[in-house]
Amino acid sequence: MSDAITDVLKWLESRRDIQSLRAAVCDLNGIMRGKRIPVEQARKALEGKLRMPYSAIGLDIWGEDIEGNAQVFSTGDADGLCHWTGRGILPVNWTAHPTALLPVWLADDSGAPYLGDPRRALARILDRYAALGLTPVTATELEFYLVDPTSQRPVGPVSPVTGRRLDSDAALSIDEVDDFEAFIHDIYEACRMQDIPVDTAIAENGVGQFEINLNHVPDALRAADDAVLFKRTVKGIARKHGFAACFMAKPYGERAGNGFHVHFSVLDRQGRNIFDDGSDQGSDAMRHAVGGLLAAMAQSTLVFAPHFNSYRRLRPRSYAPTAVAWGYENRMVAIRIPGGPSAARRIEHRVSGADANPYLVLAAILGAALIGIERQLSPGEPTGGEGQGLALAKLPPDWASAIAAFEAGQRVAEIFPDVLRDAFIACKRQELNTFALNVSDFEIETYLESV
Repeated sequence: MSDAITDVLKWLESRRDIQSLRAAVCDLNGIMRGKRIPVEQARKALEGKLRMPYSAIGLDIWGEDIEGNAQVFSTGDADGLCHWTGRGILPVNWTAHPTALLPVWLADDSGAPYLGDPRRALARILDRYAALGLTPVTATELEFYLVDPTSQRPVGPVSPVTGRRLDSDAALSIDEVDDFEAFIHDIYEACRMQDIPVDTAIAENGVGQFEINLNHVPDALRAADDAVLFKRTVKGIARKHGFAACFMAKPYGERAGNGFHVHFSVLDRQGRNIFDDGSDQGSDAMRHAVGGLLAAMAQSTLVFAPHFNSYRRLRPRSYAPTAVAWGYENRMVAIRIPGGPSAARRIEHRVSGADANPYLVLAAILGAALIGIERQLSPGEPTGGEGQGLALAKLPPDWASAIAAFEAGQRVAEIFPDVLRDAFIACKRQELNTFALNVSDFEIETYLESV
């Protein structure tokens, strides 16, 4: 990697305006955590000599230590070494002064990866594919809302063109895309600078809601990097334009939620798509992958819906799934097989919300699919529509049920290392307990004098 380090240092030498860097890891909740370092420490960071506590990865959503976390209380909150991911150095142009992000992952002093790192969890799954001569090709679709940052509750942004606040849905509205062209243009420009492969942008079904797709790449670790960096970029550019970007699963109770859909196929050693057998139905390998996804879906739901708010999105007739089901060209079910040329045969996984950690989501999806392929699991019959009247297994209906299903899940135990599973469960239980202690205004208004 010495040549790559030299290239980065030369680039920094050419950018005298950049005086500081951000070295950051991605925690269990998909939040970037790390340090601001002087640009003079770039070589130290690139060569893996920067240190950061393992516990930085295991904080809860509020940035608090997890009670009982072995990485804090049993080890004295020990440091790990930050190893550069090799992703280049990523310029950031939405801060008060130009800076750049240096993405890293954690290892111990021997260089062995820390298995509690979400990025490492995905890398382990991809190692299993590589051992079989297989390569997942992955793309992501992320939805988000633009909201007014001055309001305590989410409200639509003010249009930069009309000066009026958005207050109605505008699915696929070209006018709305045009009105926010300056914002969208800056997202595309920032993504170009960070080599994030952005594709199409549309106005989605909610007030001020947009979806921007990322292109397929034959490197799922890169695809997850792209998704993490994309979310951070959108939030930064939104602030630059006077908005806030919201990736909550369900910021509005009565409007569409924010999804995080994942498309993938799998190539063999010869570069052939193993899901393609020339038919509209797809190959046996594709159906086995679907079988694995369905078998692990309920116990993996905590990964796809990791927060209290996530379960507001998983409701019937909301374009978000509630049942463990699959179908052809059916957006009402959890696993959709899109139409089109057989050479492009792929699986779309529609369970995850935009609030989920992309590394964990892709690890859960690709890990379950690999289990299905290896064990030739049957998906059963495809479902039409929402599957009304069918005896379909259901996703966990609430956060507590999802935590319990994840903890007991045998498929999940095959996908994620113990140290990560234990930390994720402890994190989610702590967050659940914190929410349980907070009584909402609506509860007070409803019950204070009426019961």
